[in-house]
Amino acid sequence: MKKKALIAMSGGVDSAVAAYLMQRQGYDCMGAMLRLRRGADGQCGSDADAADANAIADRLGIPFAVYDFSEKFQEAVVASFVRSYEEGATPNPCILCNQYLKFGSLFEVAADLGADCLVTGHYARIALENGGYQLKKGKTANKDQSYVLYNLTQAQLAHTCFPLGDRTKEEVRAIAEAMGFVNARKKDSQDICFVPDGDYAGFIRRATGKTYPEGNFVDENGKILGRHKGIIHYTIGQRRGLGVSGGKPLYVQEIDPSANTVALSENAGLFQRGVLAKAFNWIAGRAPEEAIRVRARARYHHPEQWATAKVAQDGVQIVFDEPQRALTKGQSVVLYDGETVLGGGIIHRILENF
Repeated sequence: MKKKALIAMSGGVDSAVAAYLMQRQGYDCMGAMLRLRRGADGQCGSDADAADANAIADRLGIPFAVYDFSEKFQEAVVASFVRSYEEGATPNPCILCNQYLKFGSLFEVAADLGADCLVTGHYARIALENGGYQLKKGKTANKDQSYVLYNLTQAQLAHTCFPLGDRTKEEVRAIAEAMGFVNARKKDSQDICFVPDGDYAGFIRRATGKTYPEGNFVDENGKILGRHKGIIHYTIGQRRGLGVSGGKPLYVQEIDPSANTVALSENAGLFQRGVLAKAFNWIAGRAPEEAIRVRARARYHHPEQWATAKVAQDGVQIVFDEPQRALTKGQSVVLYDGETVLGGGIIHRILENF
């Protein structure tokens, strides 16, 4: 009897080729798309994306269905995104979408359909080593997506497949062209799917109906430097769009929602060594009892840096060997041991006493 695979199809080329590769491996495949925003053309789960995914399913001769999880997406991802900016943090909504929608709601759909595994087009790998499942980086460094998958559990890894983990993007597109897929040359999405124009502040104002008051730009000593447009417009390390002339380049150093101030500093003021991460997931299912040496990545596209990680009473402390620029609340810090993802969590506080 054939094993069953539920393919998370986005309408893009990666998930299309993932479906083809699983079918070629002998799986009985079913395609599924998540509709995350109702009436939202040009966004994830749009009618155009659904049409592309359906065309691929027809080409492969597999069933295809669209599942409306827009309410869950609004609650778990969009509302969290808005709240983070209101609290002076900078979130990564793709991580929450993977956690709660793709490997949450859709994982449940896969189980209900009797699928042996959920398949996505992520560039990552899964290995069974030392009696447990390990999440590994994708073989191609510039496409590795392991950073956004650190919340996966042992149970999820046991029933997940990443067929693109050993391939390059060029190989994937070549397969799609050879198969005559309609999306073989479709561009990858670059922005947050529900804010395709990149205007986060505008989206937040429309989503909440609120007006976010202006406040003061201040320096490290509290001296007023000018007026800001509302804290939702800013993130740590930002230089553009400040509208402050200080005779030297200034960057956002800290955002204080309670005082409604945005502190600015020169670039040297952006470097810190430690963070406290919460909502931490150790992929092995257990936390280390002692401090461990790791390579840590504090933003998706930041290079890994040597650090020491230690479980504390209120979270996980990660102290970098060298000061890091623009460590930011709301972003995720992910820990690696070579090719293996150890786990990750959300930066809750910057630790300054190192």
